[in-house]
Amino acid sequence: MELQELEEFFKNCQRPEMPVFLNEATKVTDFDLFLESHLGPLRANPESKINKPLLVRLKMMKLIIESN
Repeated sequence: MELQELEEFFKNCQRPEMPVFLNEATKVTDFDLFLESHLGPLRANPESKINKPLLVRLKMMKLIIESN
């Protein structure tokens, strides 16, 4: 999934109730901050290996939103 597709999805999705647990160790309490802190670095350097976990967490959030 491309970054542009994820941005479009999050732009148009219904915001989930907070908090959201992406897994046992990752709790999201601020949806806007989560998106800003993940999409910003990916826009700046999408191919960086260090940014791969950001992409994984965005995809996890997308799956959670779609499943609810």
